[in-house]
Amino acid sequence: MGRTMHLAVSLDIAAAIGQTVLTFAEIAGFVRKAEAAGADMVVITDSLASGEPSTSPFEATTLLAALATVTERIGLVASASTLAHQPYNLARRFASLDVISHGRIGWNATLAQNPREAANFSRPQGIADDDFRRRAQEFIGIVQGLWRGWDADALLFDKAGGRFHDPEKMHLLDHNGEFFSVRGPLNVARSPQDAPALVMSRLAEADRDFAARVADVILLDEQSSESAKSSYDDLKHRALAAGRKPDVMKVLMTVAAPELAADRLDDWFGSENCDGLNLALPADLSVIDDFADRLLPELQRRDLARSAHAGTTLREHLGLGAGGDK
Repeated sequence: MGRTMHLAVSLDIAAAIGQTVLTFAEIAGFVRKAEAAGADMVVITDSLASGEPSTSPFEATTLLAALATVTERIGLVASASTLAHQPYNLARRFASLDVISHGRIGWNATLAQNPREAANFSRPQGIADDDFRRRAQEFIGIVQGLWRGWDADALLFDKAGGRFHDPEKMHLLDHNGEFFSVRGPLNVARSPQDAPALVMSRLAEADRDFAARVADVILLDEQSSESAKSSYDDLKHRALAAGRKPDVMKVLMTVAAPELAADRLDDWFGSENCDGLNLALPADLSVIDDFADRLLPELQRRDLARSAHAGTTLREHLGLGAGGDK
């Protein structure tokens, strides 16, 4: 058997105005089918990439809590904007979700702006792209720092001795930066997988050094075989230059699942152009049902999703080190 190839399925639950909205039962049923087919993770997005108005009754991170109760193995990843949250609250939310799911959570962070978002969060004039990028990078660094604020054995729960934690194993963040000031630590127990996985997507060229330095998983848009190989090698070289082992960062190619034929699965999974695939689906029940009925059985029959839920946490599924490993 060759190297392990990983499989993610992305589902954008944001329906365009006038489209039928997915119910929780429909979303949960699909995620369970993806789990049965051996997918490593499902990525939930709740805003249209185009920035057009959309509707969904579910906020992505809240949805993960519900999905964690009806699944057992598959990793659960939610997109969450750096503009719509504060770093401490977002870090706490994902850390709590990771405890609920027994270590199956990831955050999909993007450095691309949604043009409609700023006006909903006290930025009626928007925010300059360079400012947004610097702010997002600072935000992500704070979140990862907060996730690493407790050593593995810091929490004692010593009722008799009246000791909740070992102060020597708790680390204040004490961050004072250009955009944020955060003392820390989180008041959530350390994650079962050390830290939730950081997934990054929609990268511009200017984002690549940062992503290669901090991301656990990078989702790249579908490219030609030649450009995919070039991007893959480039990101791995940047990770190495940042002092990381290239294998602790996975690069998955995002392809539009509705157009993906079974024979192309063999081509992609047999290539050296990526560490796996991210199959992207819109909030269209007919498309989702077709994918579940047509392509997921092919994955199972051909045994293409070969990681087969190694271990119990998302990091173990993806062959990642502990959070913060280089």
